[in-house]
Amino acid sequence: MMLKFGTTAACRALAGTIAIVATSACTRGEPAKPAADSAFTAMQKRGGMAMGVDQYTSAHKFDVTSDGGRIELQRETSDSLGVAQIRAHLKLIQHAFQAGDFSTPAFVHGHDMPGTAVMTKKRNAITYSYADLPLGGEVRITSSDPEAIAAIHEFMVAQRSEHHAGGSMPMAR
Repeated sequence: MMLKFGTTAACRALAGTIAIVATSACTRGEPAKPAADSAFTAMQKRGGMAMGVDQYTSAHKFDVTSDGGRIELQRETSDSLGVAQIRAHLKLIQHAFQAGDFSTPAFVHGHDMPGTAVMTKKRNAITYSYADLPLGGEVRITSSDPEAIAAIHEFMVAQRSEHHAGGSMPMAR
């Protein structure tokens, strides 16, 4: 359907009315949804594609340890297929990280994660080990190299923040 307006003034008046309606709709007291919410939702969707499980029914933890860190991913309820998927994903992550490949977290987060450039450079000074957990699994990332440990900590803190996840920090001595 095509509308015709006889004058330029009519077009200006219509445009002005649309602008007023749009402005009042945006300022009615309902706050606009923050961009961070849509970014988080998009990250969760990419995470589900990468990990093969619903990110809203799985729980991440990113622990900072004195010698590196620990990534934990578990289902929130018993789900044998989901648990198997998490375990397969974390085993792949273990091997990819050991090879200096951090493309999966870059895909999930939409950008390279802090610490990964150093972790790639120092990959021979870092050990990655996988273990099953009751509803998923974990990858422990350890090193005795101070620069590698600092990069692992940076990675864990960024992961925890962006995933809105739990985790622990080592006690200060």
